[in-house]
Amino acid sequence: MIRSLRVARATAMKARTQAINALKGLLVTAPAELREQLRDLPAVRLVRTAATLEPGPVTTPLAAARLGLRTLARRYQALSAELRVLDAELDRLTRTAAPKLVALFGVGSDSAGALLVAAGDNPERLRSNACFSMLCGSSPIQASSGKTRRHRLNRGGDRQANAALHRIVVARLRHDQPTKNYLARRIREGKSKKEAIRCLKRYVAREVFAVLPR
Repeated sequence: MIRSLRVARATAMKARTQAINALKGLLVTAPAELREQLRDLPAVRLVRTAATLEPGPVTTPLAAARLGLRTLARRYQALSAELRVLDAELDRLTRTAAPKLVALFGVGSDSAGALLVAAGDNPERLRSNACFSMLCGSSPIQASSGKTRRHRLNRGGDRQANAALHRIVVARLRHDQPTKNYLARRIREGKSKKEAIRCLKRYVAREVFAVLPR
């Protein structure tokens, strides 16, 4: 169920981004009268205002631009309504399927859904938290050379699950003081920020594995 809704959500998000980009692009080439009216508006007000434009008979470039802008704005609004419905259902389903996962700091319904789908598609691989970390592309990869001992980022694994771990880490770096302290300490030890975040993603993968429904 979560997988099905995530497919619908991903396509809606992509289409909404295309709609707002097209709207802004069309505004650049719109007649000066319309461009001056709308170009300084933030995105939310731009969509709201463009959706109310009245083109009238399409017999001039100005009327055609108004109709095009209104169509794109209303498409954006329709897709936003779709996303609100999908997000509400995904929130309900993830809380029902894995309440302990959603309760973790920084884990929203989108990230929880990606991690649950990755785990559900590969149950035979989840023998330990290390296996789950490898599945999510957050396990360390040996990159030592000579006297240098280091690990690099893992470019494999489920990239949607890896992106979910990254979002969780970013949320914690913004709002969780122990996570901020850990990053600062690892940087003082000589690690780059990317390497420190890779370590944090590995720790989050361990936390997630512990609360995944078996």
